[in-house]
Order: sequence, then C-alpha cells, then structure tokens
Amino acid sequence: MDRRALLGLKTQPLRTSGGGGAAAQASYLRLPTITANVRGPGGRLGVMTVETGVDTPDAALRTRVAQSAPRLRAAYAAVVQQSANALLPGTPPDVERLVSQLQAATNTVMGRAGARLLIGTVMVV
Repeated sequence: MDRRALLGLKTQPLRTSGGGGAAAQASYLRLPTITANVRGPGGRLGVMTVETGVDTPDAALRTRVAQSAPRLRAAYAAVVQQSANALLPGTPPDVERLVSQLQAATNTVMGRAGARLLIGTVMVV
C-alpha cells in the first residue's frame, strides 16, 4: 500500500459570496484526533491515533455536521476502538476498512449521505 496516497487530501480554497466579497464558510470541518488502546508485541500497551475531518459542500448539512460534532466524535471513537481491538499485535491497521466503517458511522449520525469523511494520519505506537 502506498501511504503517500493517503496524504493526497484535496484542499479547497475559501469561496467568496456573490457581491459582498466576504469569505464564505469553508466546507471542511476538522475534528479532534481519535485515540484507542491497542495491544503491542509482547503484550505491551500501545495507542492508535486517527485524524479525521468531514467535508460537506451543502451549507445546510454543514451546519448540522458542526452541531453534531460531539456525536460524530463519539461514533468515531467507538469505531476506532473496535478496530484497535481487532488488531493482532504487531500488525498494521486495515485503513481501507477503517475508512468505510467511519464513513458508515458518519452517514448514520447525520441521517443521510452527503458528508464525506476525510482521514489524515492513522498511526499505531
């Protein structure tokens, strides 16, 4: 797997509104890093960290995403902890599966599709 492909997150410039020239709200909302405990080689404890954010082009849904940030963090924490519990000691996490589970959690919390999960770094130490 090419880890550099995960770093290719598309950034979007701030858009300006029609005539006022004021900057509109960015469509990306960065959420705090999610952490979970893992078992490392030899039974040592470790930490799995996942950086997440949500891109929402729809303004109404974007407002709802911002208001639902605590629920999103709780849902993401549950998914990351389940993924960390499933890890065998010394093996890397399955990032593709983790992303699909986090996107499903996003859709469940929001009640519909339209908010796109973006993932930054997934690290197990």
